[in-house]
Amino acid sequence: MRYRHFLKLFSAGTIALSVLAGPALANPVVVFDLGSGKILQHQDAFKRWYPASLSKLMTAYVTFRAIAAGEVQLDSPIKVTKHSASEPPSKMGFKPGSVMRLDNALKMMLVKSANDIAMAVGENVGGSQAAFADRMNAEATRLGMNGTHFVNPNGLFSPDQYTTARDLAVLVMAIRREFPQYAPWFSIEGLAVGKKAIPNYNLLIGRYPGADGMKTGFVCPSGFNMIGSATRNGRTLVAVVLGEKSAVTRAETAARLLDQGFDAPAAGSATVTTLAPYGDTVSPNDMQDEVCKKKAPAEQSEAPPVAAKNVPKSPYQEKLDHVPTLIAVGLGGATGPAPKAILDQGGQEYADVPIPSWRPDRPAPAGTGPKIAGSAAQGDQPAKVAN
Repeated sequence: MRYRHFLKLFSAGTIALSVLAGPALANPVVVFDLGSGKILQHQDAFKRWYPASLSKLMTAYVTFRAIAAGEVQLDSPIKVTKHSASEPPSKMGFKPGSVMRLDNALKMMLVKSANDIAMAVGENVGGSQAAFADRMNAEATRLGMNGTHFVNPNGLFSPDQYTTARDLAVLVMAIRREFPQYAPWFSIEGLAVGKKAIPNYNLLIGRYPGADGMKTGFVCPSGFNMIGSATRNGRTLVAVVLGEKSAVTRAETAARLLDQGFDAPAAGSATVTTLAPYGDTVSPNDMQDEVCKKKAPAEQSEAPPVAAKNVPKSPYQEKLDHVPTLIAVGLGGATGPAPKAILDQGGQEYADVPIPSWRPDRPAPAGTGPKIAGSAAQGDQPAKVAN
C-alpha cells in the first residue's frame, strides 16, 4: 500500500512538471491558472530568492487593503519625504515636500517601478518604513507566504528581503481576486508625466497577445525577475520567472511558458496553495557576479538593451506596432484626507524632520545609530540596479 501511495504521489508530481514540456529551465518558475489556482509547471518553486521590485506588488496589496479599510483614499496626499527622495533609481526624482494623489503614486510605482515613490507610499500609508514593512510581513503571514520576508517597500537589495516563486504566485492570486478593480493598472502601456513618456518595463504589455500584467524587478543579486499574466478566451494564466539574465530573456521565457500553458489543458491536482514545499528552502541564490560583474552599467538596468545591427531583434525589443496608450500622472490634485498613519492624536501630520545624529567628534553610545534595514547592503552596486 505504501508503495502504491508513493507511486501515486510521484505520478501526480511528474504530471505537474511535464505538462509544459520544453527546454530545461535554470531558474525558479511557477505557471498557474488564475481562475482555478492549478499549477501547470513549477521548478524550484520554494527556492529563496531576492524579489527586487516584485516587492512593490506587496506594497500595492497592503495599500489596497488600507484603502478598503478606510485608512486612506485614492485622492489622499502622498508626500515625498527626505528619506524617500534619497532612494536610488529607478525613480521619479520629485523633491522632498512634493505631493501627489495616492492613485497616481501607485501607477508610477507599478509602471515606472519608481523606488522613491514606493518608499513614499510606504512611509505615508504605514507611518514609517519599518511600520510598513511590518504590515507587509503580516500580510505575507496571513496569506501563507511562508518563505517570504520584507524590510522595505521598493525592493532595494537587502539580504533580509527574500521570497519564493510559489509565494509570489500566492500574492498575485490575492491581488487579482480581491481587488479586480485595480487590474487595469497592471496593464498600463506607459505614463505621461508632462511631455515625457515613460514606457512599461513589462515588455509583454502591448506585444504579447492578451497580456494584462503584472510586474518586473531587477537587482544584481536576483537577476531579472518577472511576473507576466495574460488572458485568452476567458482564461488567465500567470508565469512567475526569477533569475533571468536580461530584460529580454525574462520576457521571452515568460511568453514561452504562457504559450505552452494556453496550449495545454489543466492537469494534475496541485494548486498554488496546496503545493507541498520541496528542495532547498533556506539558501538564497546570489547572481551578483553572474549578472553584473562583467556587464556595462547600461546593461545593469531593466531597460531592454539595444539590439546589435544586422542581428535579428527579439519580438520584445521591437517598438509597439501601435501608438501606446499613455496614462497622465503627476503632482497635485490630492484633495482627499491624509493617510491616518501619519496623523497624530490631534489629527496633525507628523513633521518630516531628520533624526538627530550623534556628534561626529565623540563616539556614539551603543544603540543610538539609525537602523534602516538594507541601506548598508547596497554596497557598490550601480545606481540603476533596482528598477
